[in-house]
Amino acid sequence: MLALSQLFVAAGAILVVVALAATVLVLVTTRARVVTAQPTLVGAGAPVPRDSARPDEPAEGPVSDGSPARAWYARLTIRLALLALTGALVARGIAVGHGPFANQYEFAVAFAWGMLAAYTYAAWRDERGTRALGVVVLPLVLAALLYATTTGGPAGPLVPALQHNLLLTVHVFSAVLAYGAAGVACAAAALHLTLPRLGRGTRSASTWLPTERRLDTVGYRAVALAFPLMTVMLVLGSVWAERAWGTFWSWDPKETAALVTWLIYGAYLHARVARGWRGRRASWLLVLGFAAVVFTYLGNHFLGGLHSYA
Repeated sequence: MLALSQLFVAAGAILVVVALAATVLVLVTTRARVVTAQPTLVGAGAPVPRDSARPDEPAEGPVSDGSPARAWYARLTIRLALLALTGALVARGIAVGHGPFANQYEFAVAFAWGMLAAYTYAAWRDERGTRALGVVVLPLVLAALLYATTTGGPAGPLVPALQHNLLLTVHVFSAVLAYGAAGVACAAAALHLTLPRLGRGTRSASTWLPTERRLDTVGYRAVALAFPLMTVMLVLGSVWAERAWGTFWSWDPKETAALVTWLIYGAYLHARVARGWRGRRASWLLVLGFAAVVFTYLGNHFLGGLHSYA
């Protein structure tokens, strides 16, 4: 089963590369027609201001008129990659006899799966507004899979601190989903920050780039999913720490980094909802949050601590 799992990982990586190429092909070959909103009378005949439109439904913008077949093949390849990584995790779990989240290799594959699953869900909700995110999300997925291959992926017995199958599965799986959604939010933010350099207002760029409002909405929706999952992760992690080490919190580097990450996303939600932050300021918070996610995952290699085994 371990060999089958590794075969699925390799197939998933190949499919991600194909999906990335297909996504880029769809974007650069898409034609667009600009749709201008019809004025709606308000009061004494004044049109509705553009700012009154729904945040995720801009008053005017490009509507894809590209090849449905090319877009369908791109979506199919992404879903096949997700299916391959699902098979890899299932086969690995069967082979090791517990949730496949116990070391760097297993979490890297799960992290890639989480980002791909979050992107697939976001595309299902808003295919037009998220198509361009694939050029950012898919390289992140590929990077996680390539990193997994560098760790070797040995399957050994669980260290004593991890010997609780239910907590291992639920605690880490909530982290996988949360960090996967954070990856999608970061992709939306990165694309938003690069829009001026990509020439958002030009005719060629407007054929495939989503509007800033759509990117802002996608990032917010992703964090609205990620933040409660991070909360569950922290609570379960504290319960597990008390069981394994006799204390709910020890300021271990990985624990502290996870808390800082949670605070960053909490600050983003507060700034957006209570302070009305939009645009570049909010996008930089999302990029900072994902940088904290990556540090939480990799930082224990440099800082050690109770989580040095993972």
